[in-house]
Amino acid sequence: MSDEKNTAAKLEKIKAEILAKYPTKVARKRAKQILVNRNDSTGKVPEVGANMRTVPGIITQRGCSYAGCKGVVLGPTRDIVNITHGPVGCAYYSWLTRRNQTRPESDTAENFMNYCFTTDMQDEHIVFGGEKKLKQAIQEAFDLFHPKAISVFSTCPVGLIGDDVHAVAREMKEKLGINVFAFSCEGYKGVSQSAGHHIANNGIFTHVVGLDDTIGKGKFRINLLGEYNIGGDSFEIERILDACGISLVSTYSGNSSIDHFANSHTADLNAIMCHRSINYMAEMMESKFGIPWIKVNFIGAESTAKSLRKIAQYFEDEELKAKVEEVIAAEMPAVKASLEKAKPRCEGKRAMLFVGGSRAHHYQDLFGELGMETLAAGYEFGHRDDYEGRRVLPSIKVDADSRNIEELHITPDPKRYAPRKDEESLKKLESEGLAFREYDGLMPDMKENTLVIDDISHFETEKLIEMFKPDIFCAGIKEKYAIQKSGIPMKQLHSYDSGGPYAGFKGAINFYEEIERMVNAKIWSYITPPWAAEPELSANYAWVA
Repeated sequence: MSDEKNTAAKLEKIKAEILAKYPTKVARKRAKQILVNRNDSTGKVPEVGANMRTVPGIITQRGCSYAGCKGVVLGPTRDIVNITHGPVGCAYYSWLTRRNQTRPESDTAENFMNYCFTTDMQDEHIVFGGEKKLKQAIQEAFDLFHPKAISVFSTCPVGLIGDDVHAVAREMKEKLGINVFAFSCEGYKGVSQSAGHHIANNGIFTHVVGLDDTIGKGKFRINLLGEYNIGGDSFEIERILDACGISLVSTYSGNSSIDHFANSHTADLNAIMCHRSINYMAEMMESKFGIPWIKVNFIGAESTAKSLRKIAQYFEDEELKAKVEEVIAAEMPAVKASLEKAKPRCEGKRAMLFVGGSRAHHYQDLFGELGMETLAAGYEFGHRDDYEGRRVLPSIKVDADSRNIEELHITPDPKRYAPRKDEESLKKLESEGLAFREYDGLMPDMKENTLVIDDISHFETEKLIEMFKPDIFCAGIKEKYAIQKSGIPMKQLHSYDSGGPYAGFKGAINFYEEIERMVNAKIWSYITPPWAAEPELSANYAWVA
């Protein structure tokens, strides 16, 4: 107990040292977002400040609403022409290459992911409006590619000058005879890319979901929500589900097609990976069509096995349960063999994870399998329920930034609402340990006396590295090079750089091997960062009369 108290006191001292560098008002705000984790016997954890505005001037990990809508949720869909209405820089930033992969169903099937579509707004369009140029762009895209659908994404200047992208989309939809829809995802909306996720969920649900009522083949039919096929993760998950005899109706939105979205309301279960980016879709599908949802995690071999068992438990089919166990038994020997090689060289090493919406949570399972300790973790766009669990939802106050995002009022479809299981069956499954509409969050799964930091800043990252000297730091592309210059291996978990897949059983093997190489590489100890040779100047402010 005394060791735990000493550790807690040390972490509180580190927190105070970090906050001491900030102005008083900023320090008060950041104090709510930097916590020493506590976890009592009931699973209750401290309240964290999350989904709050980043302080101007602080270098943040966050992206914008446009990035969350176009870059994350809609970007991986291969057969929609996604047009960025705005300057070319925004379109180029969200042009997907390594990050999201796709596999068209045939050589002739549409795949527009290699293209970057933009209206390339110039000064004259900011002054006189860009609606005419947007119509021209939609017409040109249709003439060149004849796609099934075209979507339009607003950037900051579009919202500021007032272009009505939705009116343009309706006009062009009627003219061209295809599905054309728009998203008001101007970058300044909300406090992070999380706002864009919500806007994308609303738009796809409104304009696409439910357009095709065809019931596909398969006895056990699910949607996988919040999996974006980074580095081929979806391919590995699809392989495993197929081996188990589980039919994947749609993935939101890795390796996806608009046809899959249109038909996704016919599935019997929604399984959520990234809770933050896609929980809105799961809730709306349940309200309108009666599809229940569960939380899953295919990052880590043990987590993958657990998720497969949860899906099989839901369908209450003994043959499916037996098949799932057969697949797990066939896959685990290779996983264990790889783990036995990597674990002795990784055990006891320490990691920090500051990534996205659920990755900072999911990847702790993989590090845990390697015997590594997570010292600190946090999200860049998480909300309180992502940290503390959905049980805190009733206590979360809706602020002005959140009110900027439309909340759709969803009612049961008069003809197609069909609860896949009645309440009695759901309660029976819950009594057997299968949780519906639930996510426990990051903090209950983290050890006591670890640091939880929301929206970590560049300064805080540097201080953590200086104070703890972790064996590996996981974050995104913006943080990558500064961390490496500090002599710490950095694993990019937003787009994986050249690695992956890391999901599923084969993904776990890839991760073990890569982390073992990274944390044992000697090259990092030879790096001398520029600031070590030429320290930065420091100064104090002074008033001159």
